[in-house]
Amino acid sequence: MAQYFEVHPENPQQRLLKQAVTLLERGEIIAVPTDSSYALACHLDDKDAVDQLRRIRQVDEKHHLTLLCRDLSELANYARVDNKQYRLLKAATPGPYTFLLEATKEVPRRVSHPQRKTIGLRVPDHKVLLELLSLHGAPLLATTLIAPGETEALNDAQIIRERFEKQIAGVIDAGACPSQPTTVVDLTPMGTGDEPVVVRQGRGALAVLGL
Repeated sequence: MAQYFEVHPENPQQRLLKQAVTLLERGEIIAVPTDSSYALACHLDDKDAVDQLRRIRQVDEKHHLTLLCRDLSELANYARVDNKQYRLLKAATPGPYTFLLEATKEVPRRVSHPQRKTIGLRVPDHKVLLELLSLHGAPLLATTLIAPGETEALNDAQIIRERFEKQIAGVIDAGACPSQPTTVVDLTPMGTGDEPVVVRQGRGALAVLGL
C-alpha cells in the first residue's frame, strides 16, 4: 500500500517530506503535487524506476519525460541553453511551463527523446514540491499523472492513492492542484535562429514569453 503524506501546502512538515525522499532514494515512484496537476516522480538515475514510470502511464520512449528542477542554475546543468533561450526561461520560471531543450550529458540517454536527444525541463512554482526537491538535492524525473486511456490529469490525492496504491510507493497530499496542464514550449528551434514552437497551450500564459 502506498504511504500517504498529508502535508501543509505552505509549511510542509520536513519529517514527512524526508520520508518521501527516502522512498525516492530507494528507487520508488511517488505522486507529487505541482503548480499544474499531480505528477508521478522518481530518481533520475534509476533505470527500473524510469521503466516503471513509463509502464504506469503506458507511454513509450518517445514520450517526453520532464525534469523538475529547483531553479534555473540547476536546469542549465541538464540542458544546453543559449542567451536567448535563457531570457525566455528567466521570464517564465518558476511557473507552469515545460520547456523542451537539448539534453546535456548529465541526462541519461534512456530518458531523453531517442531521436531528438531532447528533454522536458521545468521549475515549478509550488512550495511543497520545491522543498521536496531541495531535500532530495537533485532534479526528479516526472510525468503528468494521467491514467491510461484518460485525458485529464488526476487531482485528488486520495483517489490517486486508491487507484495506484499497488504501483507507486507514496502520495504527497498538499491539497488540490489547479488541474491544468503546463504550457509546453519547444525552445530547440531557437538554436538555429527560428522561433520557439508552442507544443501545448496550458496554464502558463504565452504573453509571458512574448508569444
